[in-house]
Amino acid sequence: MSGLARKGAKPSIREVLTRPRMLILVALGAASGFPNQVTESALQAWLKDLHMSNTEIGMLSYVSLPYLLKFLWAPLLDRFPLPVIGRRRGWILVTQLLLAAAIGVLAFQDPADSLLAVSVCATAIVFFSASQDIVIDAYRADLAEPEERGLAAASANLGYRAASWIAFAIALVVADHFGWPPALLVVAGVMAAFSIATLRAPEPVYRTPPPRSLRESVVEPLRELAGSRGALSLLGLVLIFKLGDAFAVKLFTPFLMDIGFSKTEIGLVAKAVFTSSSIVGAVLGGIWMVRLGLLSSMLLFGLMQAVSNLAYYVLAITGKSYAVMIAAVAIENLAHAMGNVALVALIMALCDVRFSAFQYALLSVLSQLPRYGLGGPAGWVADHGGWPVYYVVSFLLGIPGLLTVWLLRDRIRALDVQH
Repeated sequence: MSGLARKGAKPSIREVLTRPRMLILVALGAASGFPNQVTESALQAWLKDLHMSNTEIGMLSYVSLPYLLKFLWAPLLDRFPLPVIGRRRGWILVTQLLLAAAIGVLAFQDPADSLLAVSVCATAIVFFSASQDIVIDAYRADLAEPEERGLAAASANLGYRAASWIAFAIALVVADHFGWPPALLVVAGVMAAFSIATLRAPEPVYRTPPPRSLRESVVEPLRELAGSRGALSLLGLVLIFKLGDAFAVKLFTPFLMDIGFSKTEIGLVAKAVFTSSSIVGAVLGGIWMVRLGLLSSMLLFGLMQAVSNLAYYVLAITGKSYAVMIAAVAIENLAHAMGNVALVALIMALCDVRFSAFQYALLSVLSQLPRYGLGGPAGWVADHGGWPVYYVVSFLLGIPGLLTVWLLRDRIRALDVQH
């Protein structure tokens, strides 16, 4: 543990941005975020080009189901490390290469000819992406010291957001000029290149051995999560903290296309603002969290992310306007990134290093249930209520999480000082 950590001193902004381990987490966060946009925004744009309805697009988003089930095979990744380059990095490397291959196969499919083939490829991409996330999340939880949780979450968010935009921008711009197959092949090549960062990253120093059996890798982490004081309430908070925010961005690309923006405009303008504001939000969130603590950060960032959804309501009633679009995307994603930093820090605080792959996967699944479970309802609200109603609903869905943070304030304070 660093001297700063022993003395309880606040790290400077320079230290936050230059710690070697934080730079490592930026790179791995980028690897984690890059494939997500293939089966989220890029696939939505591809289907929109074929004039599919918002409801059909929303229903196809359920190919993301492996993100919600990754806790089922996470214990295997805790129990059985690959004898290649380390307990965590071996699995990261394998999943990255499989992701590149799956994206390459998707490039040769045609949604107009067979949605089933596209769905199978997309599901495979999500499965490998979810597996990569399991190990990268565990790596981050293992690597970061307790006082670094907010900074580690911010670093991962920086990489994730930047890579998400790069993947989306590449896919949309290349698709606009050369079609979707070349676009996806380029994305596949970039995904393979992330393996270089994995090979160069150090393996964490483990103070305890991995689980001795599959039973231990499942039963013990569940007992720890469920047996602590206020455990069920905290699990509920993980589930609903970003409910409204998840609903707001579920159909972001179809929303902008419906009000008149082209794919290139979305890829270069909207997503550039999306990424830059998310990066600023991640940095501010990480630094403010060190200064404010977990509880105050969750209250402040939770309020900001709920109110920020109304910026899209303004854009919905205004129509196509670059100024309003840029403002709305910047405001919402600044608040979204700050809320995400607080939530990730909460999840890290709940994890035990012996079972971090399983526990983090299970908790992250809870946090992602709204994001991957709202495709059908989101599409239905957009088609039947219109976009203004859609974003009012997203604001209202943000309130329960904020109230839950306040009700659990004493338990959250206790987590913030546990080492």
